[in-house]
Amino acid sequence: MADQEMEPKRWYVVNTYAGHENRVKENLERRIKTMGMEDNLFKIVVAEETEIDYKNGKKVEKTKNLFPGYIFVEMIMSDDAWYQVRNTPGVTGFIGSSGGGAKPLPVAEDEIQSILRKLGMSEQKVVVNFGVGDRVRILSGPFTNVEGTIESMNNDTEVATVLTIMFGHETPTEISYLDLEKVEA
Repeated sequence: MADQEMEPKRWYVVNTYAGHENRVKENLERRIKTMGMEDNLFKIVVAEETEIDYKNGKKVEKTKNLFPGYIFVEMIMSDDAWYQVRNTPGVTGFIGSSGGGAKPLPVAEDEIQSILRKLGMSEQKVVVNFGVGDRVRILSGPFTNVEGTIESMNNDTEVATVLTIMFGHETPTEISYLDLEKVEA
């Protein structure tokens, strides 16, 4: 039992039937309570975001699953917790397990924090060395290596509005703090 207490809480990716992610989440939450697993299973996340469409002039919101067929589970990997998750209806297995009874590998901390930030669920805040008015370089995406000036910053979503020059015009672009670096003068 001493080994289990030393095991940290980590995030794991659980494979489900596509389209059944929320049902599996509900089943797993119910099992946690009925099986008394609150000390080993903590958060269960279906990575969804709301998209806004305009159809026939009307605003229509729809939920889009960012990772169809997968849910994220924060847990302490014990034999019992592993068994309970694997045997939840709708679960087809863990990602990162080589099979044959081998326990899965957890998701890298920076990867799960990036996903949780995108969903607005991260408890870790990104510390940046730039502010409004500073010159920055975009590090990834379609604007990689483009430089611009920060017009505004939203510390809740950790997104900055960067003014870049495109086709001779100043264009505001929203970029995650993680994808920016300050340009030293």
